[in-house]
Amino acid sequence: MKPNITLLRRTCRQATVLLIAREDRRLSLPDRIALKLHLAVCKTCPKFENQVLTLRAAMGRWRHYTDEAEQSPPRDR
Repeated sequence: MKPNITLLRRTCRQATVLLIAREDRRLSLPDRIALKLHLAVCKTCPKFENQVLTLRAAMGRWRHYTDEAEQSPPRDR
């Protein structure tokens, strides 16, 4: 029996949906494999993945951001 590789083939549109979904939930094993394969052969989608990861990091920093003015007492000038 020959494996059906088309089950793991994803378009760029499908890959971007998976990249965004990955932020909210754990992907199924076939989706994780398909996404990894797509990212290995696509030139554009890894750039989008980096943008998503950059946004995740920025949001993580923003969530933990506190205004320095609120924490420190006013300084005399």
